[in-house]
Amino acid sequence: MESYKPKSLTELKALRKPIRNANIVIKQNLSTLDKVALWITNNVGTMGFFLLVFIWTAVWLGWNSLMPKEMRFDPFPAFVLWLFISNVLQIFLMPLIMIGQNLQSDHAEARAEADFEVNTKAEIEIETILMHLENQNKIIMEILEKLDKK
Repeated sequence: MESYKPKSLTELKALRKPIRNANIVIKQNLSTLDKVALWITNNVGTMGFFLLVFIWTAVWLGWNSLMPKEMRFDPFPAFVLWLFISNVLQIFLMPLIMIGQNLQSDHAEARAEADFEVNTKAEIEIETILMHLENQNKIIMEILEKLDKK
C-alpha cells in the first residue's frame, strides 16, 4: 500500500489564493456608462418611480381634460403629444434597464464563481483533513495491535 503524507497546514495555506470579494471586483471594473445604467435600473425599476409617472400622467391628462378651457395649459391634442413622448421615454428606458439587468447578472455570476472557488478550496481542505484522520486511525490501530501483542 502506497504511503500518503497529508499536507500540513502551512502547505495548505501556501496553496491558497487570496479570497476575493466579487462585489468589490465588479464595482472596480464598471465604466461610468455602466454605473449610469445601474443607477437608472435601480431607481427607475421601482414602484415609487412607477407611481410618480402614473400620478403625473393622470394629473396631466385630468387637468387638461376636465378643467375649464381657460385653465387648461395643454389642451387637446397636446396631451396626446405627452402620451407619445412618454411612450418614446419608455422605448429608451427599456434598453437601459436591460443593460442594467445584464450588469447585475454579470455581478451575480462573479459572486457564483467566487462561491465555487471557496467551495473548491473547502473540499480540498476537507479531503486533506479526512486523509489526516485516516492516517491517525491507521497509526492508532498499529499502536493497539502492538499493545495487544504484549
